[in-house]
Amino acid sequence: MNFKNGIQLKIKGRTDPNKTNLIRFLRGAAAANETKIWALLASELSKARRRRITVNLTRLNRISSPGDILLIPGKVLGTGSLNHRLDIAAESFSIAAQEKIANAGGQCLTIEELVKRNPKGSQVRIIK
Repeated sequence: MNFKNGIQLKIKGRTDPNKTNLIRFLRGAAAANETKIWALLASELSKARRRRITVNLTRLNRISSPGDILLIPGKVLGTGSLNHRLDIAAESFSIAAQEKIANAGGQCLTIEELVKRNPKGSQVRIIK
């Protein structure tokens, strides 16, 4: 917070340089690979923090099939169980979620890793 004449001012705009770099990376990947999925993800990540998505493993287990590649523009929480293998890319994971995904035979990926592995974004589902 900044102060001006004894009044506390709120900093406007994005203050997390990692997120800013990720959004730029996604927009570049969307242009380079001519895919809309990365541009859509960049716009989701550009939203305000209070609109950030959190998803529990119970929901992911219910809406997915074995072997799916899921993309969550937010955080994955470890509530519930996972009965099948999933590759999940997200902005962040709780420790419990990482353990449960690994125990089910799946992988926790960063968004950058998913873009490098699958530049066209084929077979990737965005979960909101």
